[in-house]
Amino acid sequence: MRSIIRFLGLIVCFLWLAPVEAATCRDPAGFDAWLASFKREAAASGISPSAIGALDGVAYDPGIVAKDHGQRVFRQSFEQFASRMVNANRLRRGASLMKQYAATFARIEQTYGVPAPVIVAIWGLETDFGAVSGNTPTLRALATLAYDCRRSDMFQTELMDALRLVQRGDLSQSTRGAWAGEVGQTQFMPSSYLKFAVDFDGNGRRDLIHSAPDVLASTANFLRSYGWQRGGAWTPGSANFAVIKEWNKADVYARTIAYFSTRLAGSE
Repeated sequence: MRSIIRFLGLIVCFLWLAPVEAATCRDPAGFDAWLASFKREAAASGISPSAIGALDGVAYDPGIVAKDHGQRVFRQSFEQFASRMVNANRLRRGASLMKQYAATFARIEQTYGVPAPVIVAIWGLETDFGAVSGNTPTLRALATLAYDCRRSDMFQTELMDALRLVQRGDLSQSTRGAWAGEVGQTQFMPSSYLKFAVDFDGNGRRDLIHSAPDVLASTANFLRSYGWQRGGAWTPGSANFAVIKEWNKADVYARTIAYFSTRLAGSE
């Protein structure tokens, strides 16, 4: 009986301690040594000294870890989420932007097969059409999450790709974005930035932060690369809806993109 009680006590103790351990799975005191090791790995991978120098002064941010460990899946129903996100102001603004960039959208659809309403819906939901793209230092966010143990492999890859973007001139030490490392007006992770960003305004740079043509065409290129079917429907159950879920795998979010797109298409 005593052994059973002791065993149950250990289980209770483990359950009580587990959340605390999850919140502090790596000692912040070890961050600087880890970052120095990561810099050496970046150099061995061919990253230039000047690009690696963008990590100088980057510090561990416990607030980012708290956000990452505190995430919850969508709890709202589609109806609740969509009614909040697809409001009259966003519909008016989206319709206005489709007219403002009509020539750009025509070129994008000709090149990538993705129509304006879908791109504008993503643009609006991700950053309110570029108005709210995040204010967290991108390299700090990525380095913190790369050091943390929850998704370290994923974010070490993203941090390395961010340095490649610095080397290419697309990002800088001062770049800011979302707390999980997404950057630009439609919130690309560095790996997606490397793969899908295009220079659509012809200025020699792939600028997903300031250039609307680059942002919109790169978003279309992402969708095209995952199999977007020109002229196809995007409603739930369609092949193009499956592509939208490659953008965001949360069903509520993907359905809201599709709904927003349909409402914008009706305003053309």
